[in-house]
Amino acid sequence: MTAPSTYGLSTQARNLQWLLTDLVEEVPGLVSVAVVSSDGLLLLSSDPGHASAERAETKGPRGASADLATIVSGLGSLTAGAAHLMDGGGVKQTMVSMEHGSVFVMAISDGSLLGVHATPDCDMSVVAYHMALFVGRAGHVLTPEVRSELRQSMERTT
Repeated sequence: MTAPSTYGLSTQARNLQWLLTDLVEEVPGLVSVAVVSSDGLLLLSSDPGHASAERAETKGPRGASADLATIVSGLGSLTAGAAHLMDGGGVKQTMVSMEHGSVFVMAISDGSLLGVHATPDCDMSVVAYHMALFVGRAGHVLTPEVRSELRQSMERTT
């Protein structure tokens, strides 16, 4: 997984990218990680450079984190709708276990979502713990200004 470029970014944006890199490096079994804004746009990615090469050939975002961002946004919307219908309150986390991997989605306090695609042999409790740490540290930093800055940074890499 490649580290995102921090050139020209604010301290807060660099800190968020550092937190993402730390999550990827500390947790075994992660395939892809993405932070998605409440409106479905990719803000942070564990592989920001992968989208550009394939995007020229296909119309639309491609790459592990771009695909994960689409899935995370859809799961976030689906589970929020289900919670509303069931009077369940806000959705804190979602986990989808598949034969060949898992997808974890965790809400960040500003409405953004942290999504992780992990291998089938990952330790789910370790993944969830580290995601909760990321969310706890990122929630107060992810201001509208920082979200805008990260969105622009992702657009420059694709």
